[in-house]
Amino acid sequence: MLSWRTKGPRAHYQRTELSAYLDERSDIEGTYTFSGTAMLNGKFKGLIQSTDTLIVGDKGVVNANINGGCVLVRGEVIGNVVATERVELRGNARVFGDVEAPVVVIDEGVLFEGHCRMTKTRAEAPRDTRDLSVVNLKR
Repeated sequence: MLSWRTKGPRAHYQRTELSAYLDERSDIEGTYTFSGTAMLNGKFKGLIQSTDTLIVGDKGVVNANINGGCVLVRGEVIGNVVATERVELRGNARVFGDVEAPVVVIDEGVLFEGHCRMTKTRAEAPRDTRDLSVVNLKR
């Protein structure tokens, strides 16, 4: 089983439990809501909503708008992708639609036709407001 891990400079997989797995023989139409980590490797048409992690596998074909926390795409998505944390387009992903998230990662070789908008994170850390243009020198 695979899940999402975003600590450190690069996100990567770690072994853990998936909440849901739709295999390549699945063909589903409608609205899909879930919590936890879901991996979709089949065909889906409709709307996907979650605050957690969606992984579109290499063989996944999604014709839907996606709203999620983290979205990783390795397959094909036709529709807009909006995430509150990050969107990653990896491997041979094909995305035909707009992407919006605070962090957007697009690998070399990905086919992406649409607009990309990087939004602010929900709670940004306060920045140091000191004026660094003036430095006191000791003599």
